[in-house]
Amino acid sequence: MLSKKNLSPRQLSAFTALVIAAPISLGIFFLHQSWMATFAALLLIFTGSYFLIFSIFQQFIYRNIKLIYKLIYKTKASKKEEMYYQYILPQKSMEEVQEDVEKWGEQQQKEIETLKENELFRKEFLQNLSHEFKTPVFSIQGYVETLLQGAMEDAQTNKRFLQQTAKNVERLANLIQDLDEISKLEFGELKLTKSNFVIQDLMKEVFEGLLIKAEQRNISFSIKKECEQPLVVYADKEKVRQVLINLVDNSIKYGKSGGHTIASMYNTDGKNILIEIGDNGMGISGKNVSRIFERFYRTEEGRNCNVAGSGLGLSICKHIIEAHGHSMHVRSKENVGTTIGFTLDARKDAQPLKV
Repeated sequence: MLSKKNLSPRQLSAFTALVIAAPISLGIFFLHQSWMATFAALLLIFTGSYFLIFSIFQQFIYRNIKLIYKLIYKTKASKKEEMYYQYILPQKSMEEVQEDVEKWGEQQQKEIETLKENELFRKEFLQNLSHEFKTPVFSIQGYVETLLQGAMEDAQTNKRFLQQTAKNVERLANLIQDLDEISKLEFGELKLTKSNFVIQDLMKEVFEGLLIKAEQRNISFSIKKECEQPLVVYADKEKVRQVLINLVDNSIKYGKSGGHTIASMYNTDGKNILIEIGDNGMGISGKNVSRIFERFYRTEEGRNCNVAGSGLGLSICKHIIEAHGHSMHVRSKENVGTTIGFTLDARKDAQPLKV
């Protein structure tokens, strides 16, 4: 039994020619009762029908199919492609051609969906960027206009307004610096200076640097009891310091007053060290967890906290860890807390010099 999916254009032409030639030849046999005349008619009609039908396939159907393929690939055909269209394509069944077109359609649909997602991301990014710049710029504008309208005559007001202006200028400078850094990270321009160091020692330095800020909200710092055994990592110490500072700073900003921030470190498999920073703060809803590493992304709860920052910190952290060949992860639950972690290479001993 012939399967339509297995028929090539030549086979389909031969089958159609046989269907045409057989009944005609059978009619000639009944009229003339001559096997020789019947065979000659069968051969002649079959041959003529075959070449005619195959020619129609080639000239009309596959010319249009070839045009469809050219439109799909959107390029002027090279010599190799022309050879494909001339010798390989005609051997394909209609079902195979249909499968190719359907695959192309699915690919185009995926590209369209990706473009839509990128367009939505672009709009959100521009909206967030505008918001982050607008707040300090408008504040500076207001203070300067007030000073120019006569507030400069009051020394006390003059100084207070200039101090507020300086804070907003610093915020703008930090935002621009963060944008410049994340641009370099995304273009792969980050240069790492790796060395062996004890991650617990670096964590303690970060805790000490942010202690005053934490005390203002009565938040305590600690390293988990089972994680006090020194673990040596092989990484860029200053870049990892930047990541830890950002994570601990966020735990202070979004943690609850009187809460705590706990750091934990684990040697997972002898090759990787897992570092996690956890708090018992407001937490993040499930729909927002996957987006916290996006540039400028903030949850509604986070915006309502009215905390200062560029909105680029976690995105920068993510790029720094990825530059080390690792990734970041997050676990969170609303009103319970958030834990953000990452892995780094374990200690690497110096390689012996080659003589």
